[in-house]
Amino acid sequence: MALTFDQRPVFVIGSERSGTTLIMAVLGCHPRLAVPEVAWYYPRFRPYLFTYGDLADSGNFRTLAHEMVHGLRTPYWGMDVDPATFGDEITQRAASLEQSFAGIYATMFQRYAEEIGKARWGEKTPYNLFYVGEILEDFPDAQFVFIYRDGRDVSAEFLDSSFGPTNIYCATELWRMGQDAVKPWREKLSSDQWLDIEYESFVRDPVAGLQRLCTFIGEDYAEEMLEFHTTPTAKRRGKTKDNRALAEPISDKHVGIYKELLSVRDQRIVAWLAGETLADYGYADIREPLELSGEQVAYMEEMDGRYRAAALDGPGGWIVMESYNDRLMDQREARRAAGLWTAPPDPAPFPIGHKHEEYLSGMRATRRWKDHFNIEREYSRSKAIL
Repeated sequence: MALTFDQRPVFVIGSERSGTTLIMAVLGCHPRLAVPEVAWYYPRFRPYLFTYGDLADSGNFRTLAHEMVHGLRTPYWGMDVDPATFGDEITQRAASLEQSFAGIYATMFQRYAEEIGKARWGEKTPYNLFYVGEILEDFPDAQFVFIYRDGRDVSAEFLDSSFGPTNIYCATELWRMGQDAVKPWREKLSSDQWLDIEYESFVRDPVAGLQRLCTFIGEDYAEEMLEFHTTPTAKRRGKTKDNRALAEPISDKHVGIYKELLSVRDQRIVAWLAGETLADYGYADIREPLELSGEQVAYMEEMDGRYRAAALDGPGGWIVMESYNDRLMDQREARRAAGLWTAPPDPAPFPIGHKHEEYLSGMRATRRWKDHFNIEREYSRSKAIL
C-alpha cells in the first residue's frame, strides 16, 4: 500500500557531482524541513526486497528494519539514540504505520524530523534518480527536485574525486545514464511534482533559485537557508577533499571547470557519448565527437573497475560503507541458503541483471575486483569522512 502524508516528502535527486549535496544542505536549513545525510536506501534495499521473504512475517520485517537502521554512512544521522534498542524502536514504529520497506523508510525520516524539531522531511541520495518509479509507488505524492549540471563539469569532478568513475568514458556514461533515467519523469510529472534546477543558474543567483524552490515545495522563503555553510554538516564535509565547497557560501567558481581539467580528447569523447544530451540541456561549445573502438571501451571499463577497488581504502575512500554493502550481499545469499528466496522475480527489479548492477545499487566497486585484489573489509575507521 502506498503512503501519503499531510506534509509531502521532498526527494532531491541528480547525478553525483551535480550539486545534490548543496541542495540537501540549503533545504536542511529551512525551519520546517528535516533533510539528513544521504541514506542510499532505495539503491541498496528496494530492488532486493524479495530476498527478505514475506515482510508480513515479523522476523523478516525486523531483519530489513535493522539492516536499514544500522547501515547509514553517518550513524543514525547523529541522533541521540541507543544503538542496542534503536533497531527495535524503528521496527515497532514502522509496523504501526505499514509493515513494508516504505513504512521503515518513512519512520526513519519522521524520527529524524522529530529529533530536530522539524515538521516535514526530505531526502537526498543522488542515485535515487534511477528509482523515481519505485519512489512514486511508495510515496505517490512525493515532490522531486532534480538538479542537473553540465556533464563535462560532472565528469571532470569525478576524475578529481576519491570515489566514482576513474576515466572519462565511465564518468560520462554514468552521467548520461542518469539523465536518460529521469527523462520520462521530467516529461510526465506535473510542475507541482517535479522541479528542474540548473546548477549554473542556481549558483549565479541563489536567492532567486531558493525562492523558486520554496514556491515549488509550498514553503516560505527563509534567508537562513543561505547560511548552510555554517552548519555542523557543512563544516564536517568541508574538511574533506570532495566537499570543501560546502563550507563556503554559494559561488559560481566551479562552473566551466572542465575547460581546465579535461583534455581536448576527453571533451571529444564526452561529445561522442553524450553530445546530444548536453545539447538537449542547452549546453554549448560541444567538441567534435571522437568515437572509441570496442577494444578501447573494454580497456577503460576494466581499468575503471580495477582502480575503483584499489582506491577503496585510500584517502577519502569508502571502505567502511563498502564493507557494509558487501555484508548486505552476503546476507542476501545467506537468506537464499536458508530458503527465504530462490531466484529474483520475473521480470527482475531494476537494476538486477544490468551490467552496472553493483554500481547502480550503491556499490563503489564490483565484487570481481575486490576479490581479485583481496580487499579486506573494515567496519570502523579513525578517519571517518562524515
